[in-house]
Amino acid sequence: MELTVNGQTVYAHTGGRPFDPARPALVLIHGAGMDHTVWSLQSRYLAHHGRSVLAVDLPGHGRSGGAPLPSIEELADWIVALLDAAGVAKAALAGHSMGALVALETAARHGDRVESLALLGVAETMPVHPDLLAAAALNDPSAIELVIGWGHGPRGHVGGAAAPGLSLLPGGRRLMQRARPGVLGVDLGACNAYIRGGAAAAAVSCPALFLLGGVDRMTPAKSGKALAAKVRHSEVIQLSGIGHMVMTEAPDATTDAFSAQFSAR
Repeated sequence: MELTVNGQTVYAHTGGRPFDPARPALVLIHGAGMDHTVWSLQSRYLAHHGRSVLAVDLPGHGRSGGAPLPSIEELADWIVALLDAAGVAKAALAGHSMGALVALETAARHGDRVESLALLGVAETMPVHPDLLAAAALNDPSAIELVIGWGHGPRGHVGGAAAPGLSLLPGGRRLMQRARPGVLGVDLGACNAYIRGGAAAAAVSCPALFLLGGVDRMTPAKSGKALAAKVRHSEVIQLSGIGHMVMTEAPDATTDAFSAQFSAR
């Protein structure tokens, strides 16, 4: 479906069912340089099991218009504008990597609009190496190779897709190649500049699930656990052998965890 948010056309996948704001809502927020397609399995499952789903393309990403927003704080405020446009008073949020920071910051800044959280591949800070920032800013293809290579665990480097005929690394590479020039650089810059993770976690009052990859090299599980310890009502699930791309490397485990987190409320 398409919505108008802050004067720009925004696309959100609804999981194959019409979006109904009267049902409990769930917003899925993708990571840097990606789009709604990373949630293909989870969005469809949850839409058919009690949730109205918005797997959104953030501004400037995927099928959404506008320019990418340069800070996590601006993206958090944008999520609330998205809820307003969809006619939703309160929603559960699930985010991956940059999207997890956005979900966390939204819950801290707008606690009355967030029912619960699921945060994947997350840490209090996400510093980005200057060489990667520079490559992304220049649209150098090596930036995508670095993100995709480091983002997947060992299983992803030998195929690793749960769906027959698919392979994780080529799929991830192709996804990021579809992004518009400059988008990855803006996103990585937003992650690198964000320093409010600890304070945001302490301000969160809703339940929060942390779904962490056991061999995540970008946001190690120990960093995710440290952040979870700062949230009053948190639960941690660590997935053995899984890297940073939790929802595509372990789609069934992610869906099961989401089902438990979001169906009970």
